[in-house]
Amino acid sequence: MSPYDFELRFALPAGLIVTDDLIERLGEAGCDDALIGMGRPGMIALAFTREADSAHEAVFSAVTDVRSAIREAELLDVTPDLVGVTDVAELVGCSRQNIRNLMVTAGPKAPAAAHAGSATLWHLATILRWLAGDKAYAVNSELVELAEVTMNVNSALEALRTDPQTLKDVRSLLAAVPRLSRSTS
Repeated sequence: MSPYDFELRFALPAGLIVTDDLIERLGEAGCDDALIGMGRPGMIALAFTREADSAHEAVFSAVTDVRSAIREAELLDVTPDLVGVTDVAELVGCSRQNIRNLMVTAGPKAPAAAHAGSATLWHLATILRWLAGDKAYAVNSELVELAEVTMNVNSALEALRTDPQTLKDVRSLLAAVPRLSRSTS
């Protein structure tokens, strides 16, 4: 078993206020390995360090535990997922400039940003796989595993929130585009 550090953020049912009683219910439901944050009304965040055989088991068991204590809680997102250059540099133990230079010199072979704007963000899993594979960085395999789980959960949550007609249109559009084969090197 390995420890996995991640955060779950939930929207609370209307009218539910975080009280000592609710925190106690979360502990009794198995969330005694989490720090509970309640900065915004109507929301709760739990920062877990959960021992499990896999990242999937850690994240999914934590979600199950929270939902058993707060049945109507809506999972909003899981982190770590979207990161900036500074976040990546801290996680791999190098400078922000080093990561930026790697991305600039890689050109189109660098991972595509998940969001490009005043702050550019990437999926952590994509960046870590690229650093480990293409750049031969020593990357913690459990962090890669966790980042892949969080990215997939967040993508699934977004798909669930997407208009069904839009999903159908996108599937139709993408079916007409030949898939690019993935490099196995």
